[in-house]
Amino acid sequence: MDTTSLFSLTGRVALVTGGSRGIGRMIAEGFLGQGARVYITARKAEACDAAAAELSEFGTCVSLPGDISTPEGLADVVARFRAHESSLDILVNNAGAAWGARFDEFPEDGWDKVMDLNVKSLFFLTQQLAPELRAASGDHLAKVINIASIDGISVNPQETYSYAASKAAVIHLTKRMALRLIEDGIVVNAIAPGAFASSMNQDARDRSEEVAKSIPSGRVGEPEDMAAAAIYLASRAGDYMVGSTMTVDGGVTYAR
Repeated sequence: MDTTSLFSLTGRVALVTGGSRGIGRMIAEGFLGQGARVYITARKAEACDAAAAELSEFGTCVSLPGDISTPEGLADVVARFRAHESSLDILVNNAGAAWGARFDEFPEDGWDKVMDLNVKSLFFLTQQLAPELRAASGDHLAKVINIASIDGISVNPQETYSYAASKAAVIHLTKRMALRLIEDGIVVNAIAPGAFASSMNQDARDRSEEVAKSIPSGRVGEPEDMAAAAIYLASRAGDYMVGSTMTVDGGVTYAR
């Protein structure tokens, strides 16, 4: 048994949506460190370009800015990716949005924005890039990693109705997609993060010591924690994980 290359991503091509900041950036940097060539998307072009330039310190990182929450924006990102590559080894569906409002005041546009990006675009981006994922699955399995949340597993006391529903949908959709796409040499799994410092989770970013008190591990997640989980699923090490959701939360899900 040769375990020396279990976690290597050398020569692999990865696309990380929402890769300019937060969890997406943590994953992109981790992939670069393992030898992958990484493309990142983000809605704001300036931020996406700046992040790719900074990440290029660790390897080849290319910016593909665009709004994948709309069919037109998604198709444009796919077309520009195809201008660079003919195959795709790893797709990380990380781009997401959240919305909080009291039950009696929760708006329909807050529902639609979250569902369109967190669930709909995840499915249709994977669908559109399926030919490239199939093209990569020769001597190794192609990988799709969907970023869910522990809020799709256990109940967050905050009133983020569409976000919680969307992440529960991602977890179940991962199972359904996995059973179909494994037939084509494409492995689909998900990660359910807990508290990681980001613009979406400002509490973990700005009040980490206070947030850590409710986490059995005694701290919020660090970039290495997220990178390690994604590298495991993306590499040969995670080949036998199919349709699973890996919880990376320091124990919060059980402590809630």
